[in-house]
Amino acid sequence: MTKADTPVGDEVPARFATGGHDAEAFGAHAGYPKGDRATFRNIELLVGSHSHLDEIFPARLIHRAPTPSRLVRITEPKVTYRFQGASLTVDDYLARTPTTGLLVARGNTILVERYQYGRTDRHRLTSWSMAKTVTAMLVGIAIAERCIRSVDDLAATYVPELAGTEYGRTSLRHLLQMSSGVRFSEEYTGGDDIARLAATTYLLRGRGGSTAVRPFNDRAAEAGTRFSYASAETQVLGLVLRGATDRPVAEYLQSKVWQEIGTEADASWLIDNSGQEATFMGLNAVLRDYGAPRAVAGSRRQLGGPSNHPRGVGHGRDHGTRRPTASPPRHSDAGLRLRLQIWILRGERRMFMLWGIRGQRIFVDPQSKLVMVNTAVHKLPVDLPPLVESGALWYALVRQLGE
Repeated sequence: MTKADTPVGDEVPARFATGGHDAEAFGAHAGYPKGDRATFRNIELLVGSHSHLDEIFPARLIHRAPTPSRLVRITEPKVTYRFQGASLTVDDYLARTPTTGLLVARGNTILVERYQYGRTDRHRLTSWSMAKTVTAMLVGIAIAERCIRSVDDLAATYVPELAGTEYGRTSLRHLLQMSSGVRFSEEYTGGDDIARLAATTYLLRGRGGSTAVRPFNDRAAEAGTRFSYASAETQVLGLVLRGATDRPVAEYLQSKVWQEIGTEADASWLIDNSGQEATFMGLNAVLRDYGAPRAVAGSRRQLGGPSNHPRGVGHGRDHGTRRPTASPPRHSDAGLRLRLQIWILRGERRMFMLWGIRGQRIFVDPQSKLVMVNTAVHKLPVDLPPLVESGALWYALVRQLGE
């Protein structure tokens, strides 16, 4: 080990800042308060709530590994990227975007680790829909372990409470593809179906469990023929996992992934009034564990890796069913395509991304084992311009550090 290659926490520390882009709007003057169950989505409370969501709502703890993997941090390399005709740096990126945490790692080496708005490497930052990819990964593990017999089993096989419903009559294959055909609106208007699902799960305004997805019972298209982004489909997969493994989803994640990959901190997963995890969102973890290269690039269970693809439903291998149509424009226009609840980046090089609302992202290049984690507090649930800029930074990182 050279002098530059120092363990995490030694001579080359992470970099922390108390301010950030538009910090006053995010509550800097008040110390970034977290709010409560009624106010946590207010702009001035986003920083605090997104780093304390498991204190605002009930959550199941996911215990860290008994022996954390050893991470090494080197002096931050100089990286430049081009955006809107300008040559920019990592410092510029942080100044321009509401990023709470930025981590770049290759293998077990941390290249960049920055925090803003008073956040630190001890804060558990929330995932939103990045949790969908983790849920799909756990389904793959359950299939490999034969807890789930077939990807073509119907959801009601493992969740008897859904028998006689449209989701109960949907195969796991089509739930993974988000091609069930069940009508579900997800536009983040506050009055759509995702708002109803949130209310009856982590917002604790209903019984939770299978009752949270039963209201969505109108099949608008034949299963397997149309892609439609729907968080309810991932929630059904979470119910399937609970029924198939006879264990809470958080506990299954802990034993099959979290402790195996050598995580350094406890994580958590929000639960509803029945004790069921909100598997379409709600995972909370420290930045380095989100970006654990041993999980997304170095482990046999890497996210999106072949070992987690149920036979016949891997990238471009959807045998026995008509391939769903492309992602809706707001997603496909960003150069993305959702497959098995993981976002595939377009291009010759196989790369992928986990994506949650308000700017949560994990980019992965399996070829170079390069990973970029970006947690944020975008004021809009889906805000494409900052996403495009984060993509510009990512592709520059791949060119400059990932070869």
